[in-house]
Amino acid sequence: MSSPFRALAANVRADVERITIDIPHRAAGSQNGRRMALYSREALERVGVSDARIDELPAIVSFPEHAEFLILGEGGRRIEANTLGHSILTPPEGVDGELVHVGSGAFEDYEGKDVRGKIILTELSYLPARHEKQRIAALMGAVGAVMMNWGHPGNEAVPYGSVKPAWGVPTPDTFADEMPSIACIGISRVEGLRLKEMCSSSPVRVRLTTHVENGWRPVQITVGEVKAPETSPEWEDFVLVGGHQDSWPGPQATDNAAGSACTIELARLVAENRGSLRRGAVFGFWTAHETGTMAGSAWYADQNWDRLRENAVAYLQIDQPACAGATARWATSSNAELRRFHSRVESEVLTGTPSVWKRAVKNGDSSFFGIGIPMFHGEGAFAPEELAATAQANLGWWHHSVHNTLDKLDWDWMQVHLDIYAAWLWELLTAPVLPFSYVEVATQILDRVAELARLGGPDVGLGSALAQAELFLGQARRLDALADGVRGAFREGRGDEDAARLVNRTFKRLSRLLVPLQSTAKGTYGHDPYGFTPQTTMIPALYDVPRLAATTDEERRWMLQTALRRARNRVADTLNDSGSLIDELGRQLGADRRQRRRGRGS
Repeated sequence: MSSPFRALAANVRADVERITIDIPHRAAGSQNGRRMALYSREALERVGVSDARIDELPAIVSFPEHAEFLILGEGGRRIEANTLGHSILTPPEGVDGELVHVGSGAFEDYEGKDVRGKIILTELSYLPARHEKQRIAALMGAVGAVMMNWGHPGNEAVPYGSVKPAWGVPTPDTFADEMPSIACIGISRVEGLRLKEMCSSSPVRVRLTTHVENGWRPVQITVGEVKAPETSPEWEDFVLVGGHQDSWPGPQATDNAAGSACTIELARLVAENRGSLRRGAVFGFWTAHETGTMAGSAWYADQNWDRLRENAVAYLQIDQPACAGATARWATSSNAELRRFHSRVESEVLTGTPSVWKRAVKNGDSSFFGIGIPMFHGEGAFAPEELAATAQANLGWWHHSVHNTLDKLDWDWMQVHLDIYAAWLWELLTAPVLPFSYVEVATQILDRVAELARLGGPDVGLGSALAQAELFLGQARRLDALADGVRGAFREGRGDEDAARLVNRTFKRLSRLLVPLQSTAKGTYGHDPYGFTPQTTMIPALYDVPRLAATTDEERRWMLQTALRRARNRVADTLNDSGSLIDELGRQLGADRRQRRRGRGS
């Protein structure tokens, strides 16, 4: 069925203008945060979503203010700065220390540097994210962190941002181990580059004083649902569409008034075409995205676990679409079972614009990896040359600053975004067989296990896991062929509903097993810290395999080897269980075909 969806950028623009003018600084836990939740609910009702509600939850959120930042000594001066969210509160007299430049702030950037008792100067890029920079700096013994904004060298915007690694509302364990423990501030890029130059020539001493309120507040998310008709064979299943509705000070047009407005427009299309749906759609407007580290979406996952696990087929996240200037490429991150599907749609909609793909990692509101819901997130991207010139400012120089105004959105480019989002959503909502493919998943798992088996695998049993990964690739090829056969029958007008439901049920069960393996270190029932370094690789639980060979201390080596052996066992079990599901599907489809042949012969 061709898509009747036609989303309109003009409608999105109207909502963005109302949100940014009437409800600036939509902080979770503030009056404007509550007003934004009300706006989302009323907007959903306006476009025909009758089942819209606001859920309130308690969350630890942060209200950072300015910071005092001084260069000490002869010629010292004051630099404009913002306290970063969830930074610790310094004593009134501040924290002093020598400033040490550590590049991007990843583990490897500390090689040969002693930052114990000192303050680090680092880039603001997501390599790694701020939260991980803070965690690493604290592990290295630093007492403070100064993060210089990205953008062109002359960028004077002073950034906001959060540094809390603990995902969502902390548990007793993550409250003890994953909350920030050092003072953190943000400064402009132009000032940061001056400090970097000073540090390269002579020791620089600085003092920083933070001003921040971190504490429990009631915060609100908005959720609306359009259900498929109960006559549909899979009316209980649904696609989850979501993004955050809270923001830092200022209009924050791109972050994420634009995403909220896109979600409202997509909800209009789904409500108007409810009678054609095979599956429903749930629209989530999350909160405490930065200031609570995804507290809203993580809470929604916890509270709706059973239904999400049984019926959610995919999660489309919309966050910062159509940024001005980000028109050189289209970039989608996804779990690999979705790649063939969304890439095909992109090639059909985009005309002459190249597209790129990367594996989805746990950032943004990706709170559903543990459940095993495959997710994707796509939008325009800057050219590589522009990113290199702006210290990887992939969300624009204005990101997280008061300069994020309406002129930072490209409305022609927004229409292209909407065309792609609508085409993605329509296919997920109506296809008899979900457009998933598992060969790419199996290939990525096999490649990663093979790489690690060469780097230290024998000590943790990765040789046998590699054999299982090779077997699973063959099973995934068989699954994709089976699914393509069922799809082909529908295209030819002889589709089998029982076969379609069997395939779709197998897809959901496979993703519940494979998404946590692809995308989490902690597994199904926990959340990795935000920006956690192992998340940069496929199968994060095996990230430390290469470190095993370099660990010479006998006791430390044995403890690490034990942890990695258990991670290897998780991989092996997941591949075995996944292969069994595929084998079971093959038997069921074969039995159905035999039964139909007997029926025709009787």
